[in-house]
Amino acid sequence: MMKRTHYSSEITPQMDGEEVIVAGWVHSIRALGKIIFVILRDREGTVQITAPKQKVEEGVFKTIKSLGVEDVIAVKGKVVANEKAPNGFEIIPIEVEVLNRAERPLPLDPAEKVPAELDTRLENRFLDLRKPRVQAIFKIRHEMLKSVRETFYSEGFIEVNTPKLVASATEGGTELFPISYFEKEAFLGQSPQLYKQMLMASGLDRVFEIAPIFRAEEHNTRRHLNEATSIDIEMAFADDKDAIKMLEKVVYNACVSVYENREKELNLLNHKLEVPPKSFDKITYDEAIEIAKRRGVEIEWGEDLSREAEKAIGEEMGGFYFIVDWPTEIRPFYTMPKDDKYCKAFDLMYKDLEISSGAQRIHIYDMLVESIKNKGLNPDAFTYYLEAFKYGMPPHAGWGLGADRFTMVLTGQENIRECVLFPRDRHRLTP
Repeated sequence: MMKRTHYSSEITPQMDGEEVIVAGWVHSIRALGKIIFVILRDREGTVQITAPKQKVEEGVFKTIKSLGVEDVIAVKGKVVANEKAPNGFEIIPIEVEVLNRAERPLPLDPAEKVPAELDTRLENRFLDLRKPRVQAIFKIRHEMLKSVRETFYSEGFIEVNTPKLVASATEGGTELFPISYFEKEAFLGQSPQLYKQMLMASGLDRVFEIAPIFRAEEHNTRRHLNEATSIDIEMAFADDKDAIKMLEKVVYNACVSVYENREKELNLLNHKLEVPPKSFDKITYDEAIEIAKRRGVEIEWGEDLSREAEKAIGEEMGGFYFIVDWPTEIRPFYTMPKDDKYCKAFDLMYKDLEISSGAQRIHIYDMLVESIKNKGLNPDAFTYYLEAFKYGMPPHAGWGLGADRFTMVLTGQENIRECVLFPRDRHRLTP
């Protein structure tokens, strides 16, 4: 097998006369009498292979003539500068190797000349991912995750991995996927929350994890999945304001990284990404409720925000903004109270989409046990978690950022399924 020397994007008209080897899929093929044009597609783009019958060997011309769309090929050829060709050059083939032929008809068209419904695309995701526009989403996602990790490393965070098979719910409730674990019942983890808090008692101080979480929610919306990727942190000797600042830094840096390094992909998606300010607007829960009411949404104080309320608030706020000072009664048991009514919790929103939730946590054992009881939960179900709070737990805070929803923001997608390679929702367990 011929070994690739260049991706399509690495070849320029200035390489006129040089010999290269490219490899990829036949994106399209056009025969005009004694000349055949093949557009070869690889991960970085496309390149035109031009085969005039009188300039290439007979066997090479015959092989090219036999090609079909999505056949996998490698081509050795000479770069020829040509202003009329795509990208200002073409490749005249010297040797063509057919590495594999594609069956036809194809389940869908990677060239997108024939549109396909989302369900058809997800059923044939390996083909759907050949589309440059679809690949662009995941290149941007990669850029975001790379930036996120770099920010954490620069801020002194340690990457950890916590269990995804757990014995009980993270926060109580019924949104759990039960599984058989030998002779016991276990569950898929809803969140690394309890484990990352326990690690604050270890002295690691600052930890992060990028990993799947599982929620048995019956939602069938464009914003929900049952398996998602969460970016989680926990910081010792920190409060809610410290956690907010870190979240602003992570999100801002990721937006800058995508804006500066993924212009080609943003253009493919026809998405104009705006880099936010380094510090985001902040409104209280009370102010959010007032905005919703002013815009005609019926909502009572102490209720979680409805979808209608999120839309109303998002229309007024726009961009990234925080909702802070939530009622204690509607936040998880581990959230540090601010006073008798409010707690030190926050949500990061982008317009009407919640992308992150966090808080300062309760670090005092007796207060935590009482909070668990007040939520109608049994402290005995959290024995191993609570042990970590008996022997010197520092103040700490943290958050979870939805990687899939953040990708929606960065790529301008309306459906979260577009931002996950193989999405899992209530109806989809394959491929």
